[in-house]
Amino acid sequence: MAEIKLAAELRTNFGKGAARQTRREAKVPAVIYGHGAEPKHVAVDSHALMMALKTPNALIRLELDGKSELVIPKAVQREAIRKFLVHVDFLAVKKGEKVNVELPIHTEGELAPGGNLLEHVLNTLPVEAEATHIPESVTVSVAGLDAGASVLAKDITLPAGTTLAVEEDAVVLQVLAAQAEAPAEEAAEGDEA
Repeated sequence: MAEIKLAAELRTNFGKGAARQTRREAKVPAVIYGHGAEPKHVAVDSHALMMALKTPNALIRLELDGKSELVIPKAVQREAIRKFLVHVDFLAVKKGEKVNVELPIHTEGELAPGGNLLEHVLNTLPVEAEATHIPESVTVSVAGLDAGASVLAKDITLPAGTTLAVEEDAVVLQVLAAQAEAPAEEAAEGDEA
C-alpha cells in the first residue's frame, strides 16, 4: 500500500469551541498517539483527509513542523447526517512494526443454485500485519457453496506477512437456505375455518 502524504499543523487550543473553529477553517481536529509518547493534537486539511480515508487502513505520512510522522487511522468520527469528518485518532507506527487492523471482506463466485442467501457474520476480518504492508482487503470464493456451508477464518487465504487476530474457528460467512412463503391457497383455507 502506498503512503499518502498530508500536511498537518499542531493545535494549541483544545475543547469544543476550538474544535468547531478548526472545522470552520476546513480542517479536521486529530490526535496522534502511540509508542508511549505524549499525544499530539493536530489539524489536517478536511478534503485531503477525507480522500485519504477512502482507502481502508490508509498509511498516512503527516508532515508536521518539518518532521514526518507515519500513522494509520484508528478511530474516525463523522457527523451523523452529512457524514463530514468531525475528529480522527491516528496511531503512530514504524516500519517493521506489527499492527492489528480489520480488512474488508470481498466475495467472488456464485452460490449453488436454489435461491440460497449469503450471510456475512463478520463484515471485516481482524488481522495482524506489518504497518507498512497492510493489505487493502481479502477475497473469499463462495463458488458452489450450498445451504448450511460456512467459511471459517482459518479457511481464508491471507496475504504474506499477515496473520489472523481472531479465533481460527470463527465463522466469517455462512450460506442460508431461502425461506419459502406459505402458498396462498393454504392461507385462504385457514381463514374459512
